[in-house]
Amino acid sequence: KLPTPDELGVDYAAYLNGLGEAVGELRRYLLDGLRKGDQSRGEELLEAMDDIYNTLVTIDFPDAITGGLRRTTDNFRGVLEKTRSDLTLMIRQKSLENKLEKYNERRV
Repeated sequence: KLPTPDELGVDYAAYLNGLGEAVGELRRYLLDGLRKGDQSRGEELLEAMDDIYNTLVTIDFPDAITGGLRRTTDNFRGVLEKTRSDLTLMIRQKSLENKLEKYNERRV
């Protein structure tokens, strides 16, 4: 559970922009896991990123109020789609590797 802006003592615009910026850290964490051969949390992290994006995209106030949230959200979308692509590619690659390994075991 994420702390609220009030619990953190920050204004809402800073909080929302911080959520948008956190996607970069989630992506890094996800990619580090994939590089280590651990895709166990990949779907979970991608789902968290989706949830944050789906929340931020519904906020429609002028930039003067949100502190540039629209730009942050637009950047977030690109990172989210790239992450989805990378995770999907890794899952498909791992599946192919497993199938090739099973095929080679049957041939021996």
